[in-house]
Amino acid sequence: ENVDGSSGSMGTSVNRAIEALVPIIAAATVSDPIRQHWLDRLWEAIEDDGCCYIESLTDYWGELCSEQRVALHWIELFRPTTERIWRDWSPGRFVIHRGTNACFSLMMKAGQFAELLALLELAPNKFWHDRRWGVRALIALGRGAEAIQYAESCRGINTPDGEISRICEEILLRAGLSDEAYRRYALAANRGSTHLATHRALAKKYPGKAPVEILRDLIASTPGDEGKWFAAAKEAGCFDLAIELVNRTYTDPRTLVRAARDFVQAQPQFAFDCGLAAMRWLSEGYGFDITALDVWDAHAATMAASRAAGRPDEETQDRIRRIVEGPTPARRFMIDALRLT
Repeated sequence: ENVDGSSGSMGTSVNRAIEALVPIIAAATVSDPIRQHWLDRLWEAIEDDGCCYIESLTDYWGELCSEQRVALHWIELFRPTTERIWRDWSPGRFVIHRGTNACFSLMMKAGQFAELLALLELAPNKFWHDRRWGVRALIALGRGAEAIQYAESCRGINTPDGEISRICEEILLRAGLSDEAYRRYALAANRGSTHLATHRALAKKYPGKAPVEILRDLIASTPGDEGKWFAAAKEAGCFDLAIELVNRTYTDPRTLVRAARDFVQAQPQFAFDCGLAAMRWLSEGYGFDITALDVWDAHAATMAASRAAGRPDEETQDRIRRIVEGPTPARRFMIDALRLT
């Protein structure tokens, strides 16, 4: 609690530890008294956790109980309190009960799916944090269509739409409805940390769809950011489309320079177009912390690709000159840098 965790790395490490250790604890062959002792110690740690670092452990409380009879014991401890809080709720009243989440996990473990859904009907608000358990209960009951409707009813402000889309997509995929899953949820459910990661995830999950088709759908979903799909188009071998994208909206000049270097032999025309695009975006003031070295690199990569494509140096130099001509600070900086090459 006294260590700066603003980067989120500590919470991530704890969550990974929980995910790794829960199956080990759950699978351990021990007597009921020993397991109960473990659970008592863990619950005491949860209640004493002022920063809520191990709060996600309540999601696995049913698994940690291992046996249904142990789960039933804990349900009797948590469920009455949850019911009382929700029945006595009034506007402006806010009570935190960590046992509520654990109770849902326990009821799933005990197979009390209908009872779990009934308990959720007492909740004064439709918070996804609670109602995600209702979706799981409906799935367990084999009522996939209702589970999707239940999940969709939770959408709104401060709701994790991506998580809702992922669980709905999973329901449809398990039912063999791949086309519907793709049409309704795939793009929202598979957003990665980068545009390239998003395309890779979708191409892997939907092997029946051509990567180019997926890529075009992704591009259409982010109007104004077409250039950010350059790396995905390049990886898919859609070189003409990749150049079309970088000429429509901004793409990081350093990314374009790397592409020009990488493809100078295999795709010299593509490499040449990437080099020119890098020069253009640099001339318009784009790029983070640009130095003269970046300008030199872009120029060198463009000239190398030009020669590999069989273009005269004079023609390429003339095109570069037309790009950097102008009174703007970025263009003056580029002109001064290129004079030193």
